[in-house]
Amino acid sequence: MKRLFGSVRAQATIGATLVVAVALIAAGTAVLLSLRSNLIQEAAAQADATARQVASKVAARTAYEDLDLPDDEDRPVQVVDSKGRLLAVSDDLERISGTGTDAVRPDPEALREPANGGDDDDDDGERLEAGEISDEVERGEGTATVDGHTADYRFSAVEVENDDDRLTVWAGAPLAAEQGAVSTAQTVMLIGLPLLLVVVAGVTWGVTGRALKPVEGIRREMAAITASEDLGRRVPEPSTHDEVARLARTTNATLTALEASVERQRSFVADASHELRSPIASLRTQLEVGLAHPELLDVAGAVEDTVRLQALAADLLLLARLDAGERPTGGRLDLGALVREEVSQRVGDRLPVTVHGRAGLEVAGSRGQLARVVGNLVDNAQRHAASRVEVRVRADGPEAVVSVADDGAGVPAPERERIFERFVRLDDARSRDDGGAGLGLAIARDVAARHGGTLRVREAPEGGALFELRLPRLAG
Repeated sequence: MKRLFGSVRAQATIGATLVVAVALIAAGTAVLLSLRSNLIQEAAAQADATARQVASKVAARTAYEDLDLPDDEDRPVQVVDSKGRLLAVSDDLERISGTGTDAVRPDPEALREPANGGDDDDDDGERLEAGEISDEVERGEGTATVDGHTADYRFSAVEVENDDDRLTVWAGAPLAAEQGAVSTAQTVMLIGLPLLLVVVAGVTWGVTGRALKPVEGIRREMAAITASEDLGRRVPEPSTHDEVARLARTTNATLTALEASVERQRSFVADASHELRSPIASLRTQLEVGLAHPELLDVAGAVEDTVRLQALAADLLLLARLDAGERPTGGRLDLGALVREEVSQRVGDRLPVTVHGRAGLEVAGSRGQLARVVGNLVDNAQRHAASRVEVRVRADGPEAVVSVADDGAGVPAPERERIFERFVRLDDARSRDDGGAGLGLAIARDVAARHGGTLRVREAPEGGALFELRLPRLAG
């Protein structure tokens, strides 16, 4: 049960049903109150009209027995004097309440006594002239029994001045129509509201299930991919353009990136194993020969292989840290001074390196990693240059640029991106390489990216290769 109501489909259905239920209850209550108010006002208007009609006859000094009061059960009427004594009443009125005068038969004494001034001197009431009808109307509710039928009524009272006495005319209008309409509306709502909520819940359940069906397909496929470890599979993409379709496309893009990353790691491990195999095998051979024939031990070769292994291990460790998302640490550093210092420490280069540029271009990052980038670019230029290597440091808008150019054969346009892949060496590089594993340029680009910069290669003015490292400058 908890699992059922914990699903998105169930929660959406319950939520939609509750919202519609609250809205319908609020709307229904407002409709009932408005309907009741309108019908009560209509009954009050009818009672007012009847009361004023009778009051006009009283004001015209019509005898009480000749008032011709309404005798139907829809309009009970009473005429009382200032002392509350009944002077006239509708025929067939058997019982009444809510008018302040419960009598249903005229008071004989009141009919015989002359007018006595009544409430004419009452300063609290409205002053009226003889034959004048009050503009004020008093209203109330009560019951009346007419000709054996008892019902609820809306009463209106109008005062009229007649023969120096203040008379009050009470007239009623039935509330049966209001009660019947309200009761019918309540019955309809009590029956219709649950049915409508069932329809809303059913439609929401169906629509939500249809909308979430692709999500379930995505979930099942992702579970299958996880179980099979086959990253070549993809989740189904709906033909719609809604959020679920975008989720499927994003999921497939993530799987593609994950597959590429896994393949890259596998290739990296395979290439690293291949690169490590040769120096390790060579070193082992030299040590075994030296063990059997000490006089034939090639110490220089063993040291060279050891250095190569050490450099390769350092490169692999740095790539592993970069792949793990290591961010460069350090503060501000002068890029021009760093380049000059790195070049000045190089000894035994095949060709001289010329440095152009001034100090003062500051960037943020790791001094060791950026020095490694400059060293790798210069090493690459040394292996391919014909007669010279040139390094320039300059500013280009918001960027600091380090360019390393050589006058060698250059890099063919189709290979200008591939050379930044790990363990990639062009054919001529393999023939002339003195032990490089094809990781230098890959490390340089990864370090540049981690520093918010870029590393690209193009053709140098002299015809060789020109590598450009661009890093964000710091404001002075």
